Amino acid sequence: MHKSKKIIYLEKILRFMAVAILKRHKPKIIGITGSVGKSSAKEAIYSVLHNNFKVRKNIENYNNEIGVPLTIIGAKSGGKNPLKWLLVFLKWLFWLIIPIGYPRILILEMAVDHPGDMKYLVEFIPIELAVLTDISLSHLKFFKNVNQIAQEKTLLAKHISKDGIAIFNMDSLLVNDFAQKFVGNFIGVGIENDTAIKASDIHFNYIDDKLNGLSFKFNFQGKIIPFRLPNIIATHQIYAVLIAVAVANYFKMNLLEVAKSLEKFQSPQGRMNLFQGINNSLVIDDTYNASPVSTMAALQTLQSISSDRKIAILGDMLELGRQSEKKHQEIIENILSNDEIDMLVTVGKRIRLAIQIILSKKKISKTIISFDSSQEVVDAIDEKIKINKSDLILVKGSRAMQMEKIVKKIILK
Repeated sequence: MHKSKKIIYLEKILRFMAVAILKRHKPKIIGITGSVGKSSAKEAIYSVLHNNFKVRKNIENYNNEIGVPLTIIGAKSGGKNPLKWLLVFLKWLFWLIIPIGYPRILILEMAVDHPGDMKYLVEFIPIELAVLTDISLSHLKFFKNVNQIAQEKTLLAKHISKDGIAIFNMDSLLVNDFAQKFVGNFIGVGIENDTAIKASDIHFNYIDDKLNGLSFKFNFQGKIIPFRLPNIIATHQIYAVLIAVAVANYFKMNLLEVAKSLEKFQSPQGRMNLFQGINNSLVIDDTYNASPVSTMAALQTLQSISSDRKIAILGDMLELGRQSEKKHQEIIENILSNDEIDMLVTVGKRIRLAIQIILSKKKISKTIISFDSSQEVVDAIDEKIKINKSDLILVKGSRAMQMEKIVKKIILK
């Protein structure tokens, strides 16, 4: 990707400013990366730490070469407004002069979209805790293969300080492979594999037949602590909670108090949020983005929850490069072979092509309706797509597919 000279110059200035602040205040830095689950992990860690420490986290999508330094400075982007950039400079100057009040801990989500992204960030940000949530197919557009993505993301763990620690999701195959060869301190979290921090006995809670989140048992150093998450419905979001507990343990926090504070934990917007829908339906909003791993995880959640009828409304998964056709077909095969999902509504040409290829080979009795855009789906609600009482509806797709339009149409205002 070719960057303009202005962007390169801006990145260099912000890097210099960030380095100066980090040297001045020496905060403890938690770096988080992964193909999926970064934002959920960031929010869970923040919800655990912010009552005990002065903490700052990235806002919005401030997770790249410009956003991360701005987070360190504690300022918003000036965009194209010179006066706003002057405010960024003044805020930087303030933190250089004032000796107290700066956050003790920075929680930095660090995105990798292109080769060299992570290398750039870890060269000037001293990481004490490195979190690897998952490594899988996403943003493959700018990488040759998933192993190249792994090489870039794992740089975060390789750059932890001598006294620091890495936290790995050991249920992620590529993270697990990296952990086996990792030279340094690390702690593993997981659900499927035996790890230092493990969740077991996961089940849904229902109150008066209405879904009321998840419960599980937390296992660590011979202790078993019951966890209740009223605002979480996706099993894969438990990884964020386990990671937050690992961070809390590093900072020597009371785990019973941690469990209590995590009861308030909510998923970031557009990531497996549950809403009351029209006609007394339930809607799962997972529209923030989509990769093969996150889509399969969302479908597993849809299949697991009790409901009279289940509808999956799926948009194209983007940035998959040469793997796009294969991965869309795998998702469709999963849905078509599963009796739990009654109706499939699709948005986009990639997922439509996958259906056409599969239907050319075998007959399917499941109801499938395909559209070119999310707006077409919105217009078809009540006519082609009738939502009934007690329906459970999953809406998911890559950000550019604008699947949030559908959610706005079918949830109660």
